[in-house]
Amino acid sequence: METVTLDGITLTLSRPVTLSLKWVGQQELLRQLLAAWMVIDDRDIPFNPRLIGKPGVGKTTLAYAAARSLGREVYLYQATMDTRPEDLIITPVIGPDGTIQYSASSLVTAMLKGGVLILDEGNRMSEKAWASLAPLLDDRRYVESVVTGLRVPAKADFRIVVTMNEDSSTFEVPEYIHSRLQPQIYIDFPEAAEELQILAENLPFAPKKILDYVVGFLQRSHKADELYSVRDGINIARYALKMMHATGQEPKSLLPLAVERILGDEALQYLKE
Repeated sequence: METVTLDGITLTLSRPVTLSLKWVGQQELLRQLLAAWMVIDDRDIPFNPRLIGKPGVGKTTLAYAAARSLGREVYLYQATMDTRPEDLIITPVIGPDGTIQYSASSLVTAMLKGGVLILDEGNRMSEKAWASLAPLLDDRRYVESVVTGLRVPAKADFRIVVTMNEDSSTFEVPEYIHSRLQPQIYIDFPEAAEELQILAENLPFAPKKILDYVVGFLQRSHKADELYSVRDGINIARYALKMMHATGQEPKSLLPLAVERILGDEALQYLKE
């Protein structure tokens, strides 16, 4: 494990993530996120953008693609309602020799290495957890560890992006944090052509007629304001294809079964007659 020493305290660093994610379509959103991270003058600082949208629209995928396009290491922190300030920063652990050792979170690791931190589903965190990040999200750009007494500064190349599910907040994000998480970039469901492109990228072995059928199902559900996402569409098509190989039936005839198994009976109303 990689370590770094600050003021005589050795921290074990987290590992970056490597995800099999590729952003397809909606290139304007990628440009907006990269612009938010840009620094255009020595006196300028980057924004801390937040990506907002329904579950499954690709918020994490967009953040990862933007970070990789900059050639940066990417770190992921999955927020929960139980996230504590020390979880976000530095936690003590008992080493194999019985001594106390210190583990840097993925966020602190990204700060120290100049990487990109994706704070996933930030709407789930409590105000107490958010408060510990307040100095990081303004021009001070540091965090303080109560556990170690360290003040950890972020490297100039450090960037952060927060994803939040629309209408799914567990806690109300405090206003002083909202003002620090700017700009807001809203991600909606893709148009039909982009949705087809995403499905084809994820299922290159699937016949186009199957993908077209699934896109039609998704587009009808979007118009009805259902929360079914392209992720659901990928699962539907994949399950239908697997059932085809298992039973010898045509995949199109198996799509209603796949929809029912993935999303439930109520989704069948969006199948084409």
